[in-house]
Amino acid sequence: MSLPPGERVAREPVAGAGHMPDVVIEPDADRLARAAAAALVARLAAAQAVHGSASVVLTGGGVGTAVLEQVAALAAEPARETVDWTAVDVWWGDERFLPADDDERNEKGARRALLDRVGVPAHRVHAMPPSGGEFDRPEDAADRYAAELAAAAPSGLRLPRFDVLLLGMGPEGHVASIFPDSPAVADERPVVAVRDCPKPPPTRVSLGFSAINAAEEVWLLVAGKGKAPAVAQALRGASPSELPAAGVHGRQATRWLLDADAASELPTLPG
Repeated sequence: MSLPPGERVAREPVAGAGHMPDVVIEPDADRLARAAAAALVARLAAAQAVHGSASVVLTGGGVGTAVLEQVAALAAEPARETVDWTAVDVWWGDERFLPADDDERNEKGARRALLDRVGVPAHRVHAMPPSGGEFDRPEDAADRYAAELAAAAPSGLRLPRFDVLLLGMGPEGHVASIFPDSPAVADERPVVAVRDCPKPPPTRVSLGFSAINAAEEVWLLVAGKGKAPAVAQALRGASPSELPAAGVHGRQATRWLLDADAASELPTLPG
């Protein structure tokens, strides 16, 4: 993936991250999904070469699901870089607090697009708890997921290693289920319950900023002209309370993976 020839995007340093974000622009959403999938396979393979295993935090949405479908397609083809899917831990950035079989759950979409097709073992798929049965309240589901994260973490830490954390972004700048001016913006817990979301369904469970920003790399996958103003504002350093996407960053890298429409309001500098 590369920027269009002759263009550099004017960027601000990522607040709290100590590095500049990488901005990568693809011509359209389909090519964005293909390029992001190839990059994700390479990143997970590299993590396995170093650690023996890899971990990824998934997102839902149209682009997020398209990336997973492209990853599954790559897994079915001979490739120079391959991932051992039996040694990948899968987490989620947020989930709709709905019954397990509801088609709107991010988990169900991810299983259909990728996980069931590449054979990720059940014990490595860390889905956020659904509603019903054991959990009537999203707060209880959030506490359970926080406990699962802590159980997988090294001694003394609250979170396991996240090699790559994928995020989508809404046109108003929300990421995961952290919406502008919502209580989740200021919540320091790693997992939070979210009620009264402005976007249906209204009840969700989400990683908070403290968990998102613990990832080694955070990749924001954004397509569509309707999101262009929020992309530009986030990369100019908007307030995270007003535009949550501006408040996320990886420990080692923050990557904005955009299609041309989503990048259309970015300022550019001479090449």
